[in-house]
Amino acid sequence: MPKQVKPFLNYSQQISKLTNEKKLLVEDTASAQEALTNISYYALIGGYKQLFYNPMTRQYRPGTTFEDILQLYYFDESLRTLFFKYLCHIEQKMRSLVSYHFSQAYSHLEKGYLNLDNYNNSRKNKAGIDRLIQMLTIEARTNTNHPYVVYQRVTYGNVPLWVIMNTLTFGQISKMYSFLKTSEQAKISVNFNGVNERELGQYLKALTYFRNICAHNERLFSFRCRVAVPDTILHHKLGIPKKGEHYTLGKSDLFSVVIAFRYLLPKKEFLEFKNQITTLIRNVLNHSHTLTEEKLLQAMGFPQNWKSITRYKP
Repeated sequence: MPKQVKPFLNYSQQISKLTNEKKLLVEDTASAQEALTNISYYALIGGYKQLFYNPMTRQYRPGTTFEDILQLYYFDESLRTLFFKYLCHIEQKMRSLVSYHFSQAYSHLEKGYLNLDNYNNSRKNKAGIDRLIQMLTIEARTNTNHPYVVYQRVTYGNVPLWVIMNTLTFGQISKMYSFLKTSEQAKISVNFNGVNERELGQYLKALTYFRNICAHNERLFSFRCRVAVPDTILHHKLGIPKKGEHYTLGKSDLFSVVIAFRYLLPKKEFLEFKNQITTLIRNVLNHSHTLTEEKLLQAMGFPQNWKSITRYKP
């Protein structure tokens, strides 16, 4: 038998439930109602209560305030903005590299990127390459959403690859890279220190999921991806524990993105990123009554010594 559907509660009833039934401290009822109006009970309470909630008693841990949950929500909002910024930097670099090396090897014209012979057209890849070429064909020949594409089509009768690349999503760029021949993949991956062509494909596939979480305004800090990043020397140097043969942190959690950034971002940009995330973590802990650094880092998949990541060369 399915569970009974939860009844509708107005804002006053939602706050009453939190205070009387769940034992959450609400110091400013008007501010709490405004937050619930702007964010929604499900997105705020349902999404961010876990670090403060005791599932055994089904109540909040003593001393937990509504503001604690709200501050974690705002922390996650800032995290999404920060990670999205640097994910977009990697996305743009991949647009440039894929376009350049593919065009150099074959052609920047439509006849180049719409020719399946210019990809690693193995039996395993064939269906995916067919879908890729179908998508690229639509973008090049019928897309009317991007004026610069229409201009190229009408003016020159051809849309170069470097123009088409600007219309592709992170996921589509990742797919296109995965279908390139090994020779082109190698020329692209050499632009990232300590990353081979196979590892770059793994990073891109995983980062696509995190990029979508950021873009769709979903909870990021505790997200776990279905795709793992490669094992790296950084996992070993940081002393991340293993369960069997597998590292327990930095594989499919948010720290895996930090490891990816260490390899895929220029050193200066990574240092900027590290300083900003350090500040965000410090601020949310300073504004919380009950949230501890240990609990927050654990939820994020960060080892306690995560800041040491810049001590080691990737």
